[in-house]
Amino acid sequence: MSNRTLNLTDPLYDYVLAHSLREHPAQAALRDATRGHERATMQIAPEQGQFMAMLVKLTGARNTIEIGVFTGYSALSVALALPADGRILACDISDDYTRIGKPFWAQAGVADKIDLQLGPALATLDAHLQAGEANHYDFAFIDADKVNYDGYYERCLRLVRPGGLIVIDNTLWSGRVAERADSDDTAALQALNIKLHHDERVDLSLLPLGDGLTLARKR
Repeated sequence: MSNRTLNLTDPLYDYVLAHSLREHPAQAALRDATRGHERATMQIAPEQGQFMAMLVKLTGARNTIEIGVFTGYSALSVALALPADGRILACDISDDYTRIGKPFWAQAGVADKIDLQLGPALATLDAHLQAGEANHYDFAFIDADKVNYDGYYERCLRLVRPGGLIVIDNTLWSGRVAERADSDDTAALQALNIKLHHDERVDLSLLPLGDGLTLARKR
């Protein structure tokens, strides 16, 4: 028995996937297509995608936000979990990265659920706020440039309804958040983690899943 999170060895991690992971064929194919990419480590882990899909179903989410799409595995995972009328506002700056995922979104039959908007995400989110979409969304996933995480969080907090969920990736940053900041990205994550810990606008849980996953439920 243990009173802290279990350390996952490689065999135990393989066991977790073998006894839990349920991927759509398009998800597995997209992971395979991304594996050789020079930035393949930017893709979320498959068990994280499955966990996010579970959160979407548990919250009954229909309108969602994703900030940082990369090759589209997380968007695909969420889209598959959404009901037929569910939608994702997907924000990214790279056509080169996101176009990799589009055929797999189509293969899974969920391309129509993903509204991909290319451009700086802060500007995209501001435009949707100006369009009157405050409190319109049920779920948001933040996984983009770390120095802008606080700006993304603040905008998502306005866009997400009370009771809605904001999920933030990389909040443990390979353990570097527990050390002296070695970059602007690390410093930004450290500052956000401190802010979130004391933010009474949300209920909070920081999970040691993947590279650290923070759940913030808007009160």
